[in-house]
Amino acid sequence: MRDTDRLTPSTPPILVSAERVLQVVRMVGNRGTVTVAEVARELTTSTSTAHRLLAACRAQDFVRQDVVGGAYVMGAALHELSLGATSAVQLREAAGSVLRRAAQILDETVGFVVAEGRDGRYVESVEGHRSVRITSLLGRHVPLNSFAGGRAILAALPPDEVERRLTSRILPGATPRSMTDWEDLTAELERIRARGWAVDFAEADLEAGSVAVAVIDSSGWPRGAVTVNVPLSRMTAKPEAVALARELTPFATTIQRRIRGGS
Repeated sequence: MRDTDRLTPSTPPILVSAERVLQVVRMVGNRGTVTVAEVARELTTSTSTAHRLLAACRAQDFVRQDVVGGAYVMGAALHELSLGATSAVQLREAAGSVLRRAAQILDETVGFVVAEGRDGRYVESVEGHRSVRITSLLGRHVPLNSFAGGRAILAALPPDEVERRLTSRILPGATPRSMTDWEDLTAELERIRARGWAVDFAEADLEAGSVAVAVIDSSGWPRGAVTVNVPLSRMTAKPEAVALARELTPFATTIQRRIRGGS
């Protein structure tokens, strides 16, 4: 039985609309992308009604449309719902063995960060074996603008989503060296997009620096970022950060492939 078969003439109009909006949300969640024509066909409704349903979903950030007249894809709110329900377990399963391997090879502390509102949270952290190292960061929250992991995620988001998350443009700092100026942040995000990785020196911890690479799902949305966290004594300048980024990127690519359904 099709979902629309449950709607009867006695169903209150507001419930009909609510059910159809939820059907659209489910379609986008299952497929990753839908068109107006697909919604109209699947819900056996008119094109104008399909437009209105998608507009309602868009107003609540459940879908977004990157090109006028183009397909609709998962929006921020739908991503956050799906991540909140399954993210921590799935990401730890996908990333766990890769992070352990990365920590072993790099001999530094590596982690996986996800975005939660204006903050980033470490959902996994594996220490290296050096006598001087960064201890586990598991569970730690840091403002997205204030460290490499957060900025790697922000750089992978559409600019309007960055604006939505940081709507006040008042950026908190984790340390006195944190990036808290909006113009500086937007310029840095452009640099991250160009080179593919982010870096911070003592912005989240005065005695540590980090390098991060975003992990992007099949819909083009950042699921999080892989980080390598080192004492400042071992990362004092950009050349050292570049070397770490080159070593870290293959591990991020492996996690990304797993999240997208590869082996």
